[in-house]
Amino acid sequence: MALLRIREVEALPGFKLRLTLTDGSVIERDVSRLVVGPIFEPIRKDSALFAKVRVDGGTVVWPNGADLCPDVLIWGGAPPEEGHGATRPEPVADVRGER
Repeated sequence: MALLRIREVEALPGFKLRLTLTDGSVIERDVSRLVVGPIFEPIRKDSALFAKVRVDGGTVVWPNGADLCPDVLIWGGAPPEEGHGATRPEPVADVRGER
């Protein structure tokens, strides 16, 4: 199984990110509980800075150097071991409540 990473990112309202993965699937994640600590303080205070998120090296980063672990964003933790569990992350409902 190839390592799944993030190919594209779009910032959404309410500290949510829409992620396009390297296998083409699209998922949305609420990162409000992940963007904590001093490095994320400017991002939490300024929605325009949050919106400047971009992809670098298969994960998401911001101009101030903050980043998030791609496995936490994609799987909610470590990816499943080969042969044990899902091969794709479960998509989540988008901000309109659709799947």
